[in-house]
Amino acid sequence: MRYELYYWPQIQGRGEFVRLALEEAGADYVDVARQPGGEDRMMRLMQAAGPKTPPFAPPILKAGRLVIAQTANIMLYLGDHLALAPRSEAGRLWAHQLQLTIADLVVEIHDTHHPIGSGLYYEEQKPESARRADDFRVHRAPKFFDYFERVLAVSGGPYLTGRRATYADLSLFQVIDGLRYAFPKLSGRLGRKHPHVVDLHARVSARPRIAAYLKSERRIPFNEMGIFRAYEELDG
Repeated sequence: MRYELYYWPQIQGRGEFVRLALEEAGADYVDVARQPGGEDRMMRLMQAAGPKTPPFAPPILKAGRLVIAQTANIMLYLGDHLALAPRSEAGRLWAHQLQLTIADLVVEIHDTHHPIGSGLYYEEQKPESARRADDFRVHRAPKFFDYFERVLAVSGGPYLTGRRATYADLSLFQVIDGLRYAFPKLSGRLGRKHPHVVDLHARVSARPRIAAYLKSERRIPFNEMGIFRAYEELDG
């Protein structure tokens, strides 16, 4: 099957979690909106009146006749079809639970620079962003990292669910990578206290297909339009 991924072509965003899974599996896929006329195709897909299950927003994955939206939902599907999830029902639910927790963390990261409204520029909400980022650095980020450190410590292997990498590991790698770009000072402090999390990032980045992807032009660089934005004043 050739998968079609629909996401904004200028940013990694939430689409990057899907890209990492497709790249790790060596799946045949096309990043539609990065092709000529692809962004128009994505908008038509979202605005089409025909489907009974219309997507609200990208990322969107087309797999044959299936049209799947919401990052965690897409990952749940790909986990089964690309061997990126545990085989047991309990294991699959556990991986999905981890992915949903990562999704919660992603929202917290996004809201450090857009705490009032996504439709406003960062410059229009800088005082609120400073307060939100302070709470994120002091309370929220350590709480999430403590959790993932504990999960890795008892997983029975180097990955979140044990000895095999899953889509949840790829997603946690992406969060750590993004935080190193957006909050380098915070990331350094967190890294010193969370060695298992740091080791996971290194293990995922060294996986052959991921390593090749990270060096390729398919990997969109971090920038100040995506989830992870490097505003020095927010890093404390």
